[in-house]
Parts: sequence; C-alpha cells; structure tokens
Amino acid sequence: MTDIRWTLKSKAETSHVNNLAWDLQVSDEIANLLCQRGIKTFDEARAFFRPNLKDLHNPFLMKDMDSAVARINKAISCGENILVFGDYDVDGTTAVALVSSYLMQFTSNVATYIPDRYVEGYGLSIQGIDFADDNNVSLIIALDCGIKSIEEVAYAARKGIDFIICDHHRPGEQLPEAIAVLDPKRQDCHYPYDELCGCGVGFKLIQALAHGRGQNIEDLLPFLDLVATAIAADIVPVTGENRVLAYFGLEVLNSKPRPGIYALMTFQKKREMTLGDVVFIIAPRINAAGRIRHGQHAVNLLTESDYKNATILAREIEDFNSDRRELDQLIKDEALTQILEKQEEKRFTTVVFNENWHKGVIGIVASRLIETYYRPTLVFTKSGDKLAASARSVKGFDVYNALEACAEYIEQFGGHKYAAGLTLTEAQYPMFKERFEEVVSKTIDPNLLIPEILIDDEIPLSSITPKFYRILKQIAPFGPGNLQPVFISRNVYEIGQAKCVGKDESHLRAVFQQDGSDRFVSIGFGLGKKLDLLANQKRVDIVYSIDENEWNGSVSLQLRIRDIRPSSMG
Repeated sequence: MTDIRWTLKSKAETSHVNNLAWDLQVSDEIANLLCQRGIKTFDEARAFFRPNLKDLHNPFLMKDMDSAVARINKAISCGENILVFGDYDVDGTTAVALVSSYLMQFTSNVATYIPDRYVEGYGLSIQGIDFADDNNVSLIIALDCGIKSIEEVAYAARKGIDFIICDHHRPGEQLPEAIAVLDPKRQDCHYPYDELCGCGVGFKLIQALAHGRGQNIEDLLPFLDLVATAIAADIVPVTGENRVLAYFGLEVLNSKPRPGIYALMTFQKKREMTLGDVVFIIAPRINAAGRIRHGQHAVNLLTESDYKNATILAREIEDFNSDRRELDQLIKDEALTQILEKQEEKRFTTVVFNENWHKGVIGIVASRLIETYYRPTLVFTKSGDKLAASARSVKGFDVYNALEACAEYIEQFGGHKYAAGLTLTEAQYPMFKERFEEVVSKTIDPNLLIPEILIDDEIPLSSITPKFYRILKQIAPFGPGNLQPVFISRNVYEIGQAKCVGKDESHLRAVFQQDGSDRFVSIGFGLGKKLDLLANQKRVDIVYSIDENEWNGSVSLQLRIRDIRPSSMG
C-alpha cells in the first residue's frame, strides 16, 4: 500500500476570512483555519479559544435524568447497596472509577464490577447480576453498556434489582425496562449534544447529582482527568461539550492528576500531556488490564488515592502492556501470512480467523492490519463455543451498517461507525465472510480504499513563526472534529542532511527550506522509504503538521512530515 490521496480543503469564504483576521488581528492562514471549523465571528472565536465550564449543558436536559437522580438519592438515603458496572475498555473503566468514587463521598455501600472479557464478554452479564444478587445489591448503575440489554435488565428486575443505564451507543428498536436510560442517542432524547462518550454520560449523571447536593461544577473538576482520558481513548469528536470537558480535563491531567494516572505518566517520563499523548500513552495501558488480565485492575489503579500503592498498580499495568505488545505483533504477523496464503490481498475486506488468537488484542490487530491493507477489517478468534470478532473500518465507511446487512449470520453485535464487536457460530463464519465481502464491495466508494491526508491549507514555510505556532496551539485539544492542522508547502528543498533514523531506520529526519524561508528540522515517522526520493529530486512538495522539539533544554519548531512527493511545480 503506497498510494495516499492528498485532499486540499477548499478555502473558506474570503469575506469571512478577511473579517475574522481583522477582528482577531491574526493572519489570513489562522482565520482560514478557524472559518473551516465553523468559527466566523469574534464571539465564536472567543468561545472556541477560551472554553468555559458555563458552556456545559444542564444535565437534566437528558431524558430520564430526573428519574436517575431520584433513584440514586433514595438508594443513598436508605443505605442500599449500589453496584457500579462498566465495560472493560478505557471508556468503561474510567466511567466506573468516576461514578463510584463520586458516590463514595456520600455512602460506603458502593461496589464496582467489570465483566471478565473472556468469561462474560461485552456488556451486562448474567454473572454480574448474580453477583449483585448474592451481595444484596438493589441498584445497578451500568456505564458504557446496557442500551441493548433487554433480557439482562428483565432478569435483574425479577430478582428485585433496579437498573440505571448510562450509555452512548446506538439504541435498538426497544429500550431496556430500566428505572432510567441515559443515552443522548435515544431518539426521544433532546439533549443538545449527542457525541458524549460513556464516561461523559457518567459525568453528566454526577453533575446532576451534585446539583441537588449544593455542589457546583468546580467541585467536580478533579473528575475531569478521567473524562478527558475517555474522550481521547474512545475517539469521539472533540467538539461542543466534549471540547470543554477535554480542555479542562487536560488541565487537571497536567496540574493535579489522580495518583494512578500520575504514576503512569511518571513511568513514561511525560510531564505535559496532550490528548494525543493520552491516546498513545495512557489509554493503551489502561486497556491492557482488560485485554491481558482483568479490567478491574484498571479501576483499582484509577481509584487508588495513595501514590505509593498507585505506583505498584501502575507497574503491574506496564507489565500487562508489554505482554499486549508482544501478542499484537505475533498475531499481526500470523494474520498477514494467512491473507497471503489464501491469496486475499485483492479483496475489499480483510476477514481472518484463528481459534488460538488472544481475544484481548484482536481489536488492536484489526487496526494494525488496516495499516497494510487499507480496507474494512475483522479479526476473529474462538470465545467459548462461539467466534468473536473485532471490526475496524476505514475513514468514511460505516462498518456498523455493513454488519447490520449481514445480521442473518451474526448472533450479536454492537459498536460504532468505525469500530464494532460481534459474535457468531463457527458454522456461520464462512457464509458471513462472503456476505461481508459482498456488502462492502457493493457499497464502498473505491476512493475510500486509498488512505487520505486531508490538508487544511497551502502555506509558504515563511508563514511558520513562533506567533503562528502559539495561536495554532490554542486550537487544541485536537481530535476528531478538530484535528491538528495539516499544511502543504510546495517546491521546497532538502539541504542535504536527510537520513534514516530509529532502531530499524524506518523514520526520516530531514531539514527543509523554501526560497526565502528559515530552515526547519523535520521528522517523518515511517517515512524512511522516502530517503531515495529526496536524493533524486531537487524540489519536493511536503505535507506536514507543526509541533515543537525539545533537545538539551532547547525548544524549537519542527515539521511532522506526513508525506512527500516530487514537486508539482517542476
């Protein structure tokens, strides 16, 4: 896979750019970036650059929130046992840590429960409800799961256990018969923002509870490190309310994070976290607990108040993550071999299966396979008497809808546009595999099978100044819906210092200059293969983002190269 589409966004309307540049006293390039993000007035720009906790919506606008608050308050006042139940991924474990630690301020009758990935599978489980029953629990708060758990909620009701569901996945045609179902994606829910993650819905719940207890939003700030971690890990849009939560959550992460997160940061020698750092440093380690051992280890880490104990738990998590990385590589290699042996390189989909693959890492492996074969991908393994798979998609293609079209061969599935999970019987696997290939081949735009770099603007290298970068940094936190700006500069040249770097020399280090510009040290991860291109071309076009490089106490601007081509200007 070598082709990459370069797609240059259209410039924003000139009058809007000119007016905003004048009002803000910024360059046209900055004004264009803001207009492309829908920010066209001074007031909109002020709200964007200065997120405010007052911009968070009233939690009682969410359907069933009043019922949820009333039931929890009753449980607290009556001394009922409450079980906080959540999924085993980052979103679920952070949500469980958030809600349980908040409730513990008012009652000690709170326990947490994370299902065993390999015994119980995803979502609400009969085993979890039986655990609640055995421990005299009368209220279960489900986080990041439960929206389709009709039978499980009914089973709990027969045992006298009430349910409050806090989810953000798409509901089915029928909702569970719970005391409250908090999900902004409910068709009858008119909450102003429907892109919250599971932990975000959990935060709205404690925000509503806090309202009746004389607490204000500032009292809830210490919980936002968990919310920011979940927003980053669950790849939800960093827009609207998520942007506010992520912005203040990062402030907590970088000033006074909880001991468990601080311990993870210390192990990585990371002093200041961006949302991207959370994605690549914190999230994989929290996820590793549920993938390798059990998600409860992550909850224990995130709720530990003693730093010394948190350090011990974080070391354990680090070990889980090391094991996870080894498994990733092993299974990826075996999957690539399977694709070649079956001569499936030219298909529209990747669907692979090995009964011995570790269930906890098949989602990561699916993402890794997309790096080689850029197409919708499912990785299956054996799970009890069924096959379980993780699905990942390419930008622009809804894999959830594709799975819906294959429902006759699926026992159970759920998820999002770009990531989903499913189970089926081994007998159904061959028919499902061919049906999935058929559905994707008939519905996917062939262009979506070529990876794309979306470019915000074309600028000369001379536009890159310390002031320009200072303003760019204020557009953060970056994520879906507010991606880090990507630029193209044409007809640049490398000054003769290009070389391959890294343990396997797979990365490219170069120094680029344009006529009349400063020189910029540049790094291109995974672009070592472009060294020959630089040797053979006097002028090239580069696509890049801008960041800082710190070396020996000195900080300088550098270009993070995304791709390089021979110059289109000759």
